[in-house]
Amino acid sequence: MQRDFLVFDLIKKELERQRRGIELIASENFTSLQVMEAMGGVMTNKYAEGYPGRRYYGGCEIVDQTEQLAIDRLKQIFNIEYANVQPHSGAQANASLMLAILQPGDAILGLDLSMGGHLTHGSAVNFSGKLYQPHFYTVTKEEGLIDYEMLEAQARKVKPKLIICGASAYSRDIDYKRIRAVADEVGAFVMADIAHPAGLIAKGLLSSPFDHCHFVTSTTHKTLRGPRGGVIMMGKDFENPFGLKDVKGNIRMMSNLIDMAVFPGTQGGPLEHVIAAKAIAFGEILTDEFTVYAKQVQSNAQAMAKAFLNRGYQIISNGTDNHLMLIDLRNKNISGKKAEQVLGHADITANKNMVPYDDKSAFVTSGIRFGVAAVTTRGMKEDHMEFVVNAIDTALINADDASVLLKTKAQVNEFMSQFILYPELG
Repeated sequence: MQRDFLVFDLIKKELERQRRGIELIASENFTSLQVMEAMGGVMTNKYAEGYPGRRYYGGCEIVDQTEQLAIDRLKQIFNIEYANVQPHSGAQANASLMLAILQPGDAILGLDLSMGGHLTHGSAVNFSGKLYQPHFYTVTKEEGLIDYEMLEAQARKVKPKLIICGASAYSRDIDYKRIRAVADEVGAFVMADIAHPAGLIAKGLLSSPFDHCHFVTSTTHKTLRGPRGGVIMMGKDFENPFGLKDVKGNIRMMSNLIDMAVFPGTQGGPLEHVIAAKAIAFGEILTDEFTVYAKQVQSNAQAMAKAFLNRGYQIISNGTDNHLMLIDLRNKNISGKKAEQVLGHADITANKNMVPYDDKSAFVTSGIRFGVAAVTTRGMKEDHMEFVVNAIDTALINADDASVLLKTKAQVNEFMSQFILYPELG
């Protein structure tokens, strides 16, 4: 079969783009080479509906071992009783979990998307807002911190079946214990979506949700530095409260309901090549090397936040506990959309983002979100954050000066040449 040079040329160009630029999208990271090798391996050929030891297809002896290894390693990372590694994405992990515990029309309570939440936490344009009855809590206008008093008041008012904690653009730790207390009061489940801070939680650098939340979901990229995918976890399994029984008349455990909600509830055959890559990434997370990495991510984020504050930028909540920060650009007289475009001209990649109580639309926004997981993987330390922030500041100040942007781009490219990405690829 003829080699598809058109596609492989595009892949090569993408590698070059990643190498020369500063990657600050908080949802992105660079996997290890062995993670990518697994994703491009022969396990992509295997169809394996079901679970290890319980498949609907033959020839699953090897993928059973790989998937079980991924499960065992994930359970070891977080010291938990249950893990499902099959969800194709974080969104599908959330969809499956909700399918397992909710009925259409049930009330859910999550952080508003415009306040830093996520589409799958009740947004009207998402399945979570269409299938269920969404209600929201916000962050405080003054401090930009989760308004726990509002969360508690909303929970008591609407009595949701599920309270969702977690966010896509929130830079502070979360008080899971307080959320669980109000959930117990109103009879709600608690789901923590730790897609963003999971790698830091794994190493004990942020509060763990497992002691207080019934369910925990996550992506496997971002700070976990694995392939794109999702997982569902429980600190402890428990009997389902719905009275559902198996064929022998025994009460089904919640793990049974979640497994069935993933397959056959929301997905068919699992992506066994991605699960193999997850297993590798989870093995990497268990090393001391990853502990050093996670601590560096947190230190780099705090150094970056300090550099922005020193230049007069307004960071929502005035700092960060994790890997990201959300910046309100209104005092810099530039929109998030324009800032994203300008930084792109300087080979700095970030994403526009609404800020709490934004007066601009989601297509324009007043904010921009930065994350340091990817640049930390490249080898950057605290001192390097000064160059990065200075380059961002120079580009935004000179947003309409093409010559300055071109010069900044050249400086960025030269700076990044010292952090070689995938040297094995030539």
